[in-house]
Amino acid sequence: MEGCRASGGVVLITLQQLKYFIAVVNGGSISKAAESLFIAQPSLSAAVKELESETGVELFRRTARGISLTNDGAEFLGYARQVVEQAGLLEERYLNKKPPRRLCAISTQHYAFAVNAFVNMVKKTDADEYEFTLRETRTYEIINDVKTLSSELGILYMSPFNRKVLQKILHDNGLTFRPLFTAKPHIFVGAANPLARKEAVTLKDLEDYPCLTFDQGEHNSFYFSEELLSTAINKKSIRVSDRATIFNLMIGLNGYTVSTGIVSADLNGDNIKSVPLLIDDSIEVGCIVNSAARLTAQASMYLDELKHEIAKYNIN
Repeated sequence: MEGCRASGGVVLITLQQLKYFIAVVNGGSISKAAESLFIAQPSLSAAVKELESETGVELFRRTARGISLTNDGAEFLGYARQVVEQAGLLEERYLNKKPPRRLCAISTQHYAFAVNAFVNMVKKTDADEYEFTLRETRTYEIINDVKTLSSELGILYMSPFNRKVLQKILHDNGLTFRPLFTAKPHIFVGAANPLARKEAVTLKDLEDYPCLTFDQGEHNSFYFSEELLSTAINKKSIRVSDRATIFNLMIGLNGYTVSTGIVSADLNGDNIKSVPLLIDDSIEVGCIVNSAARLTAQASMYLDELKHEIAKYNIN
């Protein structure tokens, strides 16, 4: 492997080193990256240390539990990805080489519009090979995924209740919240639920129906909840882990959940209805990004599709 070569005091970083660095980030460890690259682990470890030594930047934080990107490493990753992407385009255009495998990972709370945007992004991707990841997961995991750059984008919501706490957590982790839209609260219910026939519902109307929420695991703080009214005490409460289950319980148990009001007929058919909830509150959905890293072209493409999908509903 060619390392960083100094000529006249100038450090030259090779394309191979950048690819090695990106592979370590994607793999989450030296050992997994070495396995994917088909090289010896000591060789890859030495290459990363050489890159850090020659650039004078500590790219990874090493602990007994493994490695993670430093703030400088996250910034370096943004530039590295851009360089490797552009090099791939040059090789494809002028050397007739096979286009590089497309990579992109997104983490999101349980929103159908986020899935629809992902579907549209994949359909519009002109690539023979790609490896995309869509994680519908817990709020804490979304924040951690973007912090560690396991995902480039995270989709979550803020409200007047959780805003200050989440903004502090995001700031402390080097993350930025970019608003996408603000919606009035609605409930989702099965089409056969008596509430589905109402023009709007009150909290009183909901008292005898099971309240369905997404479980947040060991980080089950009120501030990490995906639903408004997380501090309210309900006579009937059920926590679930995935969107398919929550929809089944809406239909089978006449349960309800509080959300944005955006229902995707493409994914849910006509089985789920959205009804306005008469409370003085709001839901602001946005994406979180790592402040030290730049989005890849693929992640930017997903963000464009997300905005296009949201625009269909005329929320703002």
